[in-house]
Amino acid sequence: MASAARRTELECPVCLKIYTDPVNLRCGHNFCRVCIDLVLNTQEGTGGYSCPKCREIFRKRPPLHRNKKLRNTVENFLSARPAQEDSGVSCTYCVGPTVPAVRSCLHCEVSLCDKHLRVHKKSPKHILCDPTLSMESRKCSVHKKILEYYCTEDDSCICVSCSLTEEHRGHQVEKLAKASEKKKETLRNVLQKLQTKKVETEERVKSLQEYRTKVEEKVAADTDSVTALFRDLRKRLDNLERGMLRRISRQAEYASLCIWDLEIKKGDLYRTIGHIEELCNMTDPLTVLQESDTGELYDTKDRDNQDRERHERFLHDGGCLDVAGVLHSSLTDIIRDINVYFYIKEPTAISLDVNTTDNCLELSDDRKTISITNIDQERPETPERFKRCPQALSSQSFSTGRHYWEVDFGGTDGWVVGMCYPSIDKKGELAKIGHNNKSWALYRNGNQYMAMYDNKGVLLPANIPNYRVRIYLDYEAGQISFYDLCDPITHLHTFITTFTEPLHVGLGTWEDSLKICGGNPKM
Repeated sequence: MASAARRTELECPVCLKIYTDPVNLRCGHNFCRVCIDLVLNTQEGTGGYSCPKCREIFRKRPPLHRNKKLRNTVENFLSARPAQEDSGVSCTYCVGPTVPAVRSCLHCEVSLCDKHLRVHKKSPKHILCDPTLSMESRKCSVHKKILEYYCTEDDSCICVSCSLTEEHRGHQVEKLAKASEKKKETLRNVLQKLQTKKVETEERVKSLQEYRTKVEEKVAADTDSVTALFRDLRKRLDNLERGMLRRISRQAEYASLCIWDLEIKKGDLYRTIGHIEELCNMTDPLTVLQESDTGELYDTKDRDNQDRERHERFLHDGGCLDVAGVLHSSLTDIIRDINVYFYIKEPTAISLDVNTTDNCLELSDDRKTISITNIDQERPETPERFKRCPQALSSQSFSTGRHYWEVDFGGTDGWVVGMCYPSIDKKGELAKIGHNNKSWALYRNGNQYMAMYDNKGVLLPANIPNYRVRIYLDYEAGQISFYDLCDPITHLHTFITTFTEPLHVGLGTWEDSLKICGGNPKM
């Protein structure tokens, strides 16, 4: 169907056959040169000429312009047809069953099988080609001679007569075989470049496919992280909302309780005043003096001062919760947690330094676990080693960036984790993490947490142990945070300062063992 439609586009509107030496008029319509010449000849002496297609009028006989592009299109169409009809080309001389032709002779305009090809005349004028049913496509449409040459200036195949015409005189012409080899050489160069480009493209496709696989894996991981993050955020925001509403409602209740308390005191005051007035109006001295001690009835100065201060403070604060301040503090904690859990995907790999580990602690082979022991480990005494202080520092130090570590304390209720300067004392009471100004610590005793720095502690809310805590460091921000990895994760405490030395992770236990979780430290 496509071939038929293509053929229709290449048919002359006069003879309804495929164009032969196509030319066009000024109006743009194409015709075979012979066909339009015949039409114009018939219009001579009529006072004008017209296009047989659109009927445009020309006062003078219009010039004919050769359409080289259309001519090449026609030649390509005709040359492509034999390839499509090879299976239908049979020997012209064979009688009886159809015998496929192997060659065609353009001079004789016959097709030959192997048998008849051997006896066919081999003179130079006999030109053999691949089997074809369209001999005309191999001949010049004007001179009806075999196409033997190629005009390099017009990019067209011509016959010997065409080379002598005005149109091709002086042009460089070559034999078809030579011109074909030159074109093939050009095509081979193009093909080589395209092959190289194909290999490069395939490599890029492979690289992009590998990248897409990594991206898909990352997308899946990020999707899970974002889903979990927002689930936790919604839970925490819901808890924050309920807590804030409870605290806000308590303000109104507190005001009501204050009024109720003052009303009671006012009633007591009225009764006391009335009783004292009665005593003052009595004329019997004995009755007045025998009345129980009345000093307590009006000696309420301290209590009145407390009530007055509380009343003034209540009125000064507006009687309401500092909603903005509490929300800002709570939301800041949530945002900080996002930085910890979302932007830092994996814990930083660390190991413990055997040269700092107290001899009352056993150190595992992978240098990630310390355990309290009654057996002296008899390690050599060094300036870096803790002495009579069951602690150890990490081999790695940190002086830039964001990092976090997780410590599994199992069922142990007596331990300390934190961050330390390497210049921390290694002996005595001040060697304990958090008991000096060179370390920041989270202690656990029983079911109670305590944050400590420079020997000053902050008691944290008690909670059910989850057996794992997280230490988060943002060196540039001067921030050390501790989290209980329960569900949801709970922020315990944050220290804010300006660091002046590299920091090491510090661990200590006086009951059982502590283990650093995640990451493979470089040995």
